[in-house]
Amino acid sequence: MIYTVTFNPSLDYIVRVKNFKAGQINRTYYENILPGGKGINVSIVLNNMGHKSTALGFMAGFTGREICDRLAAFGVASDFIEVKNGMSRINLKMKSDEETEINGQGPDITEEDIGKLYEKLDALKEGDLLVISGSVPNTLPGDMYQRIMNRLSGRGIDIVVDAEKDLLVNVLQYHPFLIKPNNHELGAIFGVELKTRDEVIPYAKKLQEQGARHVLISMAGEGAVFISEDGQIMTSRAPEGKVVNSVGAGDSMVAGFLTGFLETGGDCKTAFLTGLCTGSASAFSPDLATRPEVEALLASLGAD
Repeated sequence: MIYTVTFNPSLDYIVRVKNFKAGQINRTYYENILPGGKGINVSIVLNNMGHKSTALGFMAGFTGREICDRLAAFGVASDFIEVKNGMSRINLKMKSDEETEINGQGPDITEEDIGKLYEKLDALKEGDLLVISGSVPNTLPGDMYQRIMNRLSGRGIDIVVDAEKDLLVNVLQYHPFLIKPNNHELGAIFGVELKTRDEVIPYAKKLQEQGARHVLISMAGEGAVFISEDGQIMTSRAPEGKVVNSVGAGDSMVAGFLTGFLETGGDCKTAFLTGLCTGSASAFSPDLATRPEVEALLASLGAD
């Protein structure tokens, strides 16, 4: 079974405004409300690709209930802990001449709530797969990733981590199954600027040397780099297409990689290319990737 964790899920209120002017009344010409959060995006795309998962995390208030209802409408099972104080976030994502985001704070998560999450994680079994991704809200301990991975260490559970800087680096000692920073996040870890696939490779290897099993680096229009547990190095250009919405593209890459890996019994090349095309399919669409969109891009793409 696949599980995803989203510590601070949201309702994403997506609007488009022509020529936004600060300090004035602006009217939208497009509106959409989606359940948001990196783990949630992974679960939605996994479902679109034909794989069930359960979304874990914290929710609160009427917005939390709406997140669960909208996930159910996508066919995604959720098992969130209901937090008593506050409400789940509403994040405004406005697209005009420039993109602007205003993100909510989220509920007040207590030690009791954290304990309930641990109980759910303790129920995972050998062979299960867990995806932990996204930021940790200020109401949670900053080492939540480490606490979870230490708790599950040695139990035969493969863990995927998609996070930035210390959140990622500090869990490498637990040998995550897959990590997926982008090239900017990878560069920030080592204090360098990485623009090309060739530049990325040695730094991706450094993360593997520190403990990661598989390393997948997303690079937007430049494509992606993958280094497998057994040392294979793969690179690919990005599929051709017009970027419509980059939100969720990295999460979609994770879901696509897992889809390809699971469906082939561990073929890394198929997993890599499926991940790349799934991320691109989401970027080329106002919604998250669907299987037909991914398969169309796969048919047009080969590895370098």
